[in-house]
Amino acid sequence: MSTLFAFFHHFCAFTLVAAVAVEFTLIQQELTVSIARRLQITDIVLGAAAAALLGVGLLRVLFFEKGYDYYLHSYAFLTKIALFVILGALSVIPTQEFLSWSASIKAGQAPVLDARQKWLVSSIIHCELAAIVVILLCAAVMARGGWV
Repeated sequence: MSTLFAFFHHFCAFTLVAAVAVEFTLIQQELTVSIARRLQITDIVLGAAAAALLGVGLLRVLFFEKGYDYYLHSYAFLTKIALFVILGALSVIPTQEFLSWSASIKAGQAPVLDARQKWLVSSIIHCELAAIVVILLCAAVMARGGWV
C-alpha cells in the first residue's frame, strides 16, 4: 500500500509541475480565446493536482512511511510544506484572473489582460516554478534524513 501511495504522490507532483510549466508557456503568448480557455483548463488541472498531492501526502505522513512524528521534526519537511502553502495562497491570484475571463470566452472574445496584471500573473507562475525546485531539494534532503 505504501508503494501505491508513493506512486500517487509522485503522479500528482509531476502533474502539478507539468501544469505550471504549461501555464508558464501559455501566459507568454498572445491572449486569444483558445489560449485563455487552455489556461483555465490547465489551472483546473493544477488545482486538482495540488489538492490530490496534499491529500495523498497527508495520508502518507499519517499512515505510511516514517510516521508523522518524524516529519514534524524535519526542517526539510516543514520548509517543503510551508512553501507549498505559500504557493497555494499566491496561486489564488492567477486562478481569479483566469476565472474572470469566463464571460469573454463564452462570448467568443479574447479576454483583456493589461500589462500590470500580466506581469503579476507571470511573476507568480515564475515563483511557482522556482519554489518547485526548492521543494524538490527539500524532498531529497528529507528522504535522506537531513535537516532534522
